Amino acid sequence: MNCPCGSGRDYDDCCGPIIAGAPAPTPEALMRSRYTAYVRGGLDHVERTNAPEVRGDFNRAEAERNVAEVEWLGLEVRRAETAEDTGTVEFALRFRRDGQELVHRERSRFRRDDGVWYYVDGDVNPKDPPRRVEKIGRNDPCPCGSGKKHKKCCGA
Repeated sequence: MNCPCGSGRDYDDCCGPIIAGAPAPTPEALMRSRYTAYVRGGLDHVERTNAPEVRGDFNRAEAERNVAEVEWLGLEVRRAETAEDTGTVEFALRFRRDGQELVHRERSRFRRDDGVWYYVDGDVNPKDPPRRVEKIGRNDPCPCGSGKKHKKCCGA
């Protein structure tokens, strides 16, 4: 059976062992297993993989309602970065609730304690910092490297 996380791998070779208790090798693997746990109703895994300081914030009743009311349509991991003991995973997950297809976007933070990765928190609908664009004056050299003034080259 293909794993619900979208990795293209078999469940028993992907999220299955992590949900069963094996430590996730990366924050991305943990994120994928948490999504798969929601799809399959394995909320014990979701709760267990929360960092200790946020476990008390886990609303089991709300999570159970989500499992019952939501049809999970897919997970797309957009970016995953891992440092020594921290990591971030930016993802989008699609789901259907009350006949309406919705998307949840998040940039999640993870921490490794004693070799075990935990979910710490996340920013919903994250925004990248604005790009800074340097204004080129008409009489400045053209950035293309032609040696001409910008107004006589690419700025014409």
